[in-house]
Amino acid sequence: MTYKRLGEYAAIGDGNTVVLVGRDGSIDWCPLPHVESPSVFAALLDSDRGGYFAVRPTQSFESVQRYYDRTNVLETTFSTAGRSATVTDFMPVSGASSFDDPSSAIYRKLCCDDGPIELSIEFEPRFDYARDVPEIESTADGIVASGDNDRVVLSSDLPLSRTADGHGANARVTLSPGETRWLVLSYGKKIPPEPSRHQTTLKNVVTYWQEWTHDCDESNCPVAGPWHDLVVRSSLVLKLLIHRETGAVCAAPTTSLPEEVGGVRNWDYRFNWIRDAAFTVRALSELNHLTEARSYFQLCLDHCRDHDPAEIQPLYSLHGENDLDEQVLGHLEGYRGSAPVRIGNAAQNQHQLDVYGELILAIYESVRYGEPITPADWEVMRKLVDYVCEGWDEPDASIWEPRDDPRQYVYSKVMCWVALDRGIKLAYAADSVNAPLDRWQACRANVREAILERGYSERTGSFVQSFNDDETLDAANLLVPVVGFLSPEDPRVQGTIDETIDRLATDDGLVRRYENDDGLPGEASPFIVCSFWLVTALALSGRTDEAIDYFESILKCASPLGLLAEAVDPETGEQRGNFPQAYSHIGLINSALYLGKATDSNGESPDPLGPNDLLKDGDLGGKIVRESDENEGSDIQ
Repeated sequence: MTYKRLGEYAAIGDGNTVVLVGRDGSIDWCPLPHVESPSVFAALLDSDRGGYFAVRPTQSFESVQRYYDRTNVLETTFSTAGRSATVTDFMPVSGASSFDDPSSAIYRKLCCDDGPIELSIEFEPRFDYARDVPEIESTADGIVASGDNDRVVLSSDLPLSRTADGHGANARVTLSPGETRWLVLSYGKKIPPEPSRHQTTLKNVVTYWQEWTHDCDESNCPVAGPWHDLVVRSSLVLKLLIHRETGAVCAAPTTSLPEEVGGVRNWDYRFNWIRDAAFTVRALSELNHLTEARSYFQLCLDHCRDHDPAEIQPLYSLHGENDLDEQVLGHLEGYRGSAPVRIGNAAQNQHQLDVYGELILAIYESVRYGEPITPADWEVMRKLVDYVCEGWDEPDASIWEPRDDPRQYVYSKVMCWVALDRGIKLAYAADSVNAPLDRWQACRANVREAILERGYSERTGSFVQSFNDDETLDAANLLVPVVGFLSPEDPRVQGTIDETIDRLATDDGLVRRYENDDGLPGEASPFIVCSFWLVTALALSGRTDEAIDYFESILKCASPLGLLAEAVDPETGEQRGNFPQAYSHIGLINSALYLGKATDSNGESPDPLGPNDLLKDGDLGGKIVRESDENEGSDIQ
């Protein structure tokens, strides 16, 4: 078995986990019951021993994948010599079915479109990242695979046989034109093979996704035009990555897919990074997914409530746990031989100052979109801003989490300024809150002065990566105008954009994160989200034609289904890194929103994220609620 390109995979999920289905009909990645759980199938990380679940023709074939319109229900159509069949893959979402099916279940509908056609079924589960090879038991209507701590049941109206080694199952079936069969894989609990019931479940799941998906009168849509469908697909990917119980956003559903094939930059991304917060809130809110935006707002508040400011981590599990110890799985060869394979993430222990700005900015953005905060919430936020006031001038690990010594990163200081700035604006906008405004304002001025004096290079005419470095660029500084630190027209912003294009970007607008040695061997491929930051900075600057050219060029990197990984190989155009990547899709959505305003026929210019004058004194009005009146909904005036 060989490795597929990442662009040959589709993603399905249920709000608990995400499964990757190859264009060849093979499920090569499947953690159960949650996305951060150990894998049941991991051929993505070791094609020989990782395990997989394949349905495909026995003859040579061509195939194409598509999603049902505005859903995460997948169709893979196989064509052989004059014959064809379609496999429909989906997972029930809690509340989307009238039946009490467990949500951690994968449904595979096999249908002969033009036949007869013979299909092969291969079921090779390998629990706990292939460290636990299960025993297989045949039942009257399927297969049970049992390991030390896991159990999955494969139910079917087809006869399935154990493989000779007793660790898998297979079957061959010839389908006549119009004939349909079902395979249902469930975690723990068996789902009986009942085709009529399964068909109803499919119908309900399709309805769920189509009712959730952004729908609009295109004349009033913030992303109307040529990018509308890609924005909708990105929102569907983002929904797959939002944990339905906690509202946490999973950065990606995979681990250890390399930034460079054969390299060691292989990380576990199945966690929630705080750095994504504000941009996530904006993307969800603008597309009217207010329930998800509200859940993420509450999650941000929970991080503030549950942790002393000094103990806030850059990332957490989707369930809020902070113990994410990094381990190496030496028995797996890694995607296309890219070892090591890691689970957990040591970045949990890094000190990253930017996360405080991200938290406060996400809360600020949520308030702009109508969310209230209580006086108790405000006190927690005040402690966070106080902490930034005390420690903004410390070195840190930066947004990129290099594994070398901490530095005085400019972007981290910008986000400290954001924490102070938005904290001050929230305090002014809400009457009668306790805030040391004189001290915060003085600190904000000091941070700003330090950034402009020590983080800007007159020699290069741009912001640089860290204080007193006259040369090294960092793509994160493209966000300086986006967060409102300087106006987009400021010559220092324009210089940073131009230097980024000259030194970090390819001709196609693919942007590398930075120039310097980060303590790891090999090279990182251009990051897709950095490319979208360039588009946004250009759109804010009024350089709309350039922004559109780069945006459309970057979109060509998406898979045929519109999915984006973390990075792109600039030589081959292949996607690299964990897949699909929430940050990339959030970047696409937000860039499209900025471009939508920049190209609006009424000439309206796009605003930075949380423009400085958006909340004026007293403007919050009903947004901060008295503790004693929370149930009644009364407000401080």
